Amino acid sequence: MFEQDELLKLDNQFCFAVYSINLSLNQTYRKLLSPWGLTYPQYLVLLVLWEEDHLTVSSIGKRLFLESSTLTPLLKRLESLKWLVRHRSKQDERQVVVSLTEEGIQLKEKMKDIPHQIQCASDCDLQTMIEIKQQLNAVRDKLNQK
Repeated sequence: MFEQDELLKLDNQFCFAVYSINLSLNQTYRKLLSPWGLTYPQYLVLLVLWEEDHLTVSSIGKRLFLESSTLTPLLKRLESLKWLVRHRSKQDERQVVVSLTEEGIQLKEKMKDIPHQIQCASDCDLQTMIEIKQQLNAVRDKLNQK
């Protein structure tokens, strides 16, 4: 077991390992997404919409753990790139529905190799990546219960 002082060393911090891998992943994604002028959070929005189109802003925010105030500028940027449109819900005008454009739908095909490129860059086999992702999701879910 770790001594008390050992627990406070940066390299022994779980949170720092997660933080630093996040930085590394963002740098890798930045390179991969730059041909389309996309940021990683914008890419996440597209992933959500490729799974299920015509979602409310609040539904997208819930999936991505983002507040509407953070999400709105991302959506405006994607709309300016003509990959999605936003419109008021006919059922409830307080809600904004986000839908992919034809260009946004076609973009999925152009970006389909990005997950494989991330796997190659990480030099992890698919099974290892799946197991790590499952473990991280379990930790996230436990922390969100608190």
